This record gives sequence, structure tokens and C-alpha cells, in this order.
Amino acid sequence: MARILVVGGGIGGISVAYELRAGLGKAHEITVVGDSPRFSFTPSNPWVAVGWRKPSDIQIEIGPYLAKKSIGFESCGAAEIVPGENTVVLGDGRRLAYDYLVITTGPRLAFDEIPGLGPHGGHTHSICTTPHALLAWEAYQDFVKDPGPIVIGAAQGASCFGPAYEFAMILDADLRKRKLRDRVPITYVSSEPYVGHMGLGGVGDSKGLLESEFRQRHIKWIVNAKIAEVRAGEMLVHEMNEAGEKAREHTLPFKYSMVLPAFTGVDAVRAVKPLCNPRGFVQIDRHQRNPAFPNIYSAGVCVAIPPVEQTPVPTGAPKTGFMIESMVTAIVENIRADLEGKAPEAVATWNAICLADMGDTGAAFVALPQIPPRNVTWAKAGRWVHVAKIAFEKYFLSKMKSGNTEPVYEKYVLKALGIERLK
Repeated sequence: MARILVVGGGIGGISVAYELRAGLGKAHEITVVGDSPRFSFTPSNPWVAVGWRKPSDIQIEIGPYLAKKSIGFESCGAAEIVPGENTVVLGDGRRLAYDYLVITTGPRLAFDEIPGLGPHGGHTHSICTTPHALLAWEAYQDFVKDPGPIVIGAAQGASCFGPAYEFAMILDADLRKRKLRDRVPITYVSSEPYVGHMGLGGVGDSKGLLESEFRQRHIKWIVNAKIAEVRAGEMLVHEMNEAGEKAREHTLPFKYSMVLPAFTGVDAVRAVKPLCNPRGFVQIDRHQRNPAFPNIYSAGVCVAIPPVEQTPVPTGAPKTGFMIESMVTAIVENIRADLEGKAPEAVATWNAICLADMGDTGAAFVALPQIPPRNVTWAKAGRWVHVAKIAFEKYFLSKMKSGNTEPVYEKYVLKALGIERLK
């Protein structure tokens, strides 16, 4: 019997636990270590921040559902990883031994890298977690009573741009519904070299599509931007040229702001230097294994992926939902091979599918694979995307309850579209 420990209770962690149980049977012990008793569907956080969802709409108490699949669950988090002893120290001091460790922690939010950034001690909000989105909603309720300028952005070093685009346009849609849009200038600030880059060098005509949406919605933008400092009610932004030198300086007033920060690895992971790159992200080979510790696998936002291309202001490569699911499937196949005494062969496709809501319409992006050059790349907009994302939210939460992470009909629909999890 192998002891398999999954550290991280988000989309990647719960998905890999269910797939491990389905792929390996009940002969092995599987335990998930999360930092909360609840699973949150993170892509719905922008809706929470404008009151279109309550946290309870997008969260489930995950322990009982995991138990139905004979998967253990600890909600006190991981304080330390000790690879030399094949042990994880939990937040309450207990120690769990493992034969295989799967790290799916997601990131640490590096608000501290910019003075005044973030919801705790800073002046901006976040939608990176559901508790942060709830704080953003509480502040938004005060804002609509006395509206003014809004600044939405993604800081230098950020690797997750989609939610910033979504939130800017969801705010636009909500303010129009409230008949307040004419009183609220909105500015989008990003480290991307152009609108629609998204850390991916663009996807299809994402540049033209998103610029058109911004113009139609009267959302101004500043790209190649470094946020130097955030003070109460104003943001100091340096606009850089192609050589990475300061070309212009902007002082942007705001009454409400949401900025996505750069990420690092979480403390328990980045403390293990041989495991990580300098930012604390887990180094992996093409089989999702760590080169220094071959019985440690990783998937999701916490893995180290180099930027797609060099940009004047640093941008990271995002790790989207389906890309994470392809990593998860590769991990399960490779652990099974190792248990059978075989060499790992499974390689994730890293194909990317993104449904970006815009409040009353939306944009869909497909990049096969996510990292260029690509076999398939396109971007399309329409109300159908808004409807599809609502349906996907319900569908994914039902998958997290059922434990079936790839129903047969999903598998064949994606296959018909040429979208595979494994190479």
C-alpha cells in the first residue's frame, strides 16, 4: 500500500485526489491537506465581489464528499515539507508520512512587493480568494453610495490576467444596471505589453477583441505599467517603453481599486530550496515530477513555468483550469506507472480553455497548447460565453461533489474538439 499525500485543497488538489482514487483503486491511502474545510470555485470570485454570488453559492464542505471516496482530509494546512524524511508537518504540529507527495497549493499572494497594495493593510482589493472577494463586495456596497474613479489592474510580475479583464467588464455591466456608469471612470492598468497579451503572447486576436470591448465600454488602459506605490485614493504608475525604461508617470485617483498581485510559492514550499526556483515555484520535469525529489509531483499555479516571452515589464505565464486538469491526469498516470515498476511516460498537453465573463457577454479563448507555437489558437466573443460560464460553474461544483472529474460525455465532447489531456 502506498501513502499518497496531496497538499492543497483547490481545483488541482481535489481533482488529483479523485483521479488518484479512480485510477489506483482502494488499495492505496490518499489524504488531502487543505487550509480550509471548504472548497471554493475560484473562477466565480469576480461575481462574489459585485454581489452576484454569495460565498455559500460557490463553496462546498469538501471533507464529507472526499470521505465517500475513502480519501482522508485535513483542513489545518501544511506548515513544513521535509522531503528528506518523506514527511509533511501540519499546521497543528502533527506529522504525516508519504510515499508520494503531490503539491497543488496554489500561490502566495505577493502584495508586499508593492507599497500599499492589497486588502490587508493596503488600499486595493483582490479577487484571488473568496474571502478577499467578500471584502471587495463589502467595500463595493459603500462605493456605489458615493461613486467615483475605479482602477483595475494586474501588477508587475503577475501571471493571472483573465480575472482582471473579467472584473473590469463585470463592474462596467453592474454599474450600467445601477445607472451609475456615467459617474465612474474606469482605468485598466497592466504589466502586459498590450491589451490581450494575458501573459501568453496573445491568443488568436485577443488584442483586437479586448481592445474593442474596452473602447465600447469606455474603459481606458495603461500597459507596460509598473505600479510604484498605492496611497489612500491614488495609485502611482510608471509607464515603461520597450526598453523597460520609464517613459511616463501617472497618478491615478480612485475610490475603488482591485489589483491582482504577483505570485510566489507558499511558505512551506518555497522554504525547501532544492524543490523550487528562486520565486518558490516547484520545479517539474515533463512528467510533472520534481528533479531533486522524484516522488514529489506538482500541478497548478504553484509549478514553475518560464514566461512565454520577454516583456518590457515582467509578466508570468498563467496556469488555466483545463491546463491544470491535464497536469493532474499526467500525475495520476505516472504514479500508477511507478507503482507498477514502470518508467513514467505520461506528458500533459497543457492545452488551455478559458471562458471569460464580461457581465452580459463574454470571451472564449482556446490555445492548444497554451505555450506557443500552437496547433490551434482562437478567441471569440458572445453572450453564449456568459451563459456557458454560469453553466460551467454549476457543472464543476457538481463534479467536486460526485468525485467524477472527467465524465464520459465531457471526455468525448472535448475529444471531438481536438482537446486532449495527454500527449
